[in-house]
Amino acid sequence: MSTARKVLVVGGGAAGNAATVFLRRAGIAVDLIEAKDDWNATAGSGITLQGNALRVLRELGVWERVKESGFGFGAVGITAPDGTVLHVARDLRTGGDDLPATVGMQRPQLQRILIDAVRASGATVRLGTTAEILGQDAGGVSIRFSDGSEGRYDLVVAADGMGSTTRAAIGITAKPEPTGMAIWRVAAPRPAGLTRTDLAYGGPAYIAGYCPTSDTTLYAYVVEANRDRAAVPPESYADEMRRLASSYGGFWPEITEHITDPAKVNYTWFDRMLVEGSWHRGRVVLAGDAAHCCPPTLAQGAALSLEDAWVLAQLLTASENWDDALFQAYHERRVARVRPVVEASVQIGQWQLDGVRDADVPGLMGRTMTMLRELP
Repeated sequence: MSTARKVLVVGGGAAGNAATVFLRRAGIAVDLIEAKDDWNATAGSGITLQGNALRVLRELGVWERVKESGFGFGAVGITAPDGTVLHVARDLRTGGDDLPATVGMQRPQLQRILIDAVRASGATVRLGTTAEILGQDAGGVSIRFSDGSEGRYDLVVAADGMGSTTRAAIGITAKPEPTGMAIWRVAAPRPAGLTRTDLAYGGPAYIAGYCPTSDTTLYAYVVEANRDRAAVPPESYADEMRRLASSYGGFWPEITEHITDPAKVNYTWFDRMLVEGSWHRGRVVLAGDAAHCCPPTLAQGAALSLEDAWVLAQLLTASENWDDALFQAYHERRVARVRPVVEASVQIGQWQLDGVRDADVPGLMGRTMTMLRELP
């Protein structure tokens, strides 16, 4: 493959960072632009990475740092609201038997690891920068950047998240839609003896759970029906989450003691989206949350984004012809995997919203996660 090709990656999240590293490894010139001045290096509380995400992180060459920075475990507990453990299930090793089933991490730490990998790849990075498409033809895309400069690229990878402006600019009208749920998240110290994710269903919220993110930290979350954001002022975030969390037993009283700073509590609605039809227009192709997003009920958002980047880079680096056939092959390969995850993630939440007591949540989760053992 010619090394003269040049790619613009729009967005410095999981999909954009991974695509950049994979393409640079193949000798392709890459410019990465990110709208945030700080590259989102401090945003977020925690993240649950299942085996299929770890598999891609290993391919990126960052697995050892992830392993050192996170907390690996292989089971999930189901508890009553009072903390009584009702069942403990072994997690599927969706990345293969040589990787943990799950690693919890502080989200900023994962982002910093990916940032370091992008920097080391030799890509050109421009922060605080956005772009508009001036036009494209069979050979490439012309871009004007927010600083007034212009560039010409063989391909644009739109990895600029759920609210992707690039997606809208190329005429794809899909937008994220709320599912009816919202989640409160916070990082906190990890109580002694907490070594896995536990999920409590019922009580004042639909779900109350936590995930260890290091030897000393965790992130905790409480899921309820979404509310008008204007009715939940940011200065009340700690009070609201603490109110919901205070009804749960087990490790929750110790966790709840640390829910005091509203600036450290994140409140987000659950959204769903899956772009139907092709994920590209000409030489602009979507990846990650710009193409699909799902509620975190299966903890697969980042994993699917990383897989997109891996698959797209494999196809691009293996072919001389960056044409509709290649981008359609990318779409067909990914949508067959993404669709069941999005649908299962939404269904699990809908069962809870509807109060379905005999819902086959374990069965649906098991079938979906089993599928993810296969290579993307």
